[in-house]
Amino acid sequence: MTQVKTQPPEEVALQLIVGLGNPGPQYANTRHNCGFMVVDRLAERWGIPLALEKQFQGSYGEGFALGGKRRLLKPATYMNRSGEAVRAVLDWYKLDPASVLVVYDDMDLPLGRLRLRGSGSAGGHNGMKSVIEHLGSEAFPRLRLGVGKPKGHQDRVGHVLGSFEPAEQAVLDRVLRAAVAAVECCLQEGLKTAMNRFNPLDFSGPDRQDQPAPLNPAKTAPGES
Repeated sequence: MTQVKTQPPEEVALQLIVGLGNPGPQYANTRHNCGFMVVDRLAERWGIPLALEKQFQGSYGEGFALGGKRRLLKPATYMNRSGEAVRAVLDWYKLDPASVLVVYDDMDLPLGRLRLRGSGSAGGHNGMKSVIEHLGSEAFPRLRLGVGKPKGHQDRVGHVLGSFEPAEQAVLDRVLRAAVAAVECCLQEGLKTAMNRFNPLDFSGPDRQDQPAPLNPAKTAPGES
């Protein structure tokens, strides 16, 4: 059995942003694919095309944005084997696990909330279980996007593999925009600053006005304002 490191690391510069999800159009708008949604938005914002790379078992892209080299990954292994793709990228580029930021959905948070942490357990999330197993460590940062708990008699699997309802789309869009800003804040100002800035925010409900503090325009990606 792989020994899992649990101690939070000293803050390490992020080298790889991973979004967890399932490949295929039938999963595109499901709650389980929040990680993919964030990576897609980052790729578009940073002008980094994603392409399927067999050696990485996923859609991968790299380029320069926000003053540095950025790498993006969406594993194509299906959720339960996400760690295989992450491990392949780390081995190829000889990256420290602590330099990986993993973005994924979380039923323990309500829709409208997000949470950054520097380390922690999988919390019952099968994709994170796989990542922790293959990295041999829990000591890497993660960004969780709340999707809420199942309603009524719906089971957990049916909930996370279900699509967002039309009434949820506006909240989802606000959360995804905040998630992109949170990732950029991590890259520019560090994880601790991003945690303090974004973890308290609540984007649920039509009357919520909470917004992340704007980034320094001088540091945003080319073409962005």
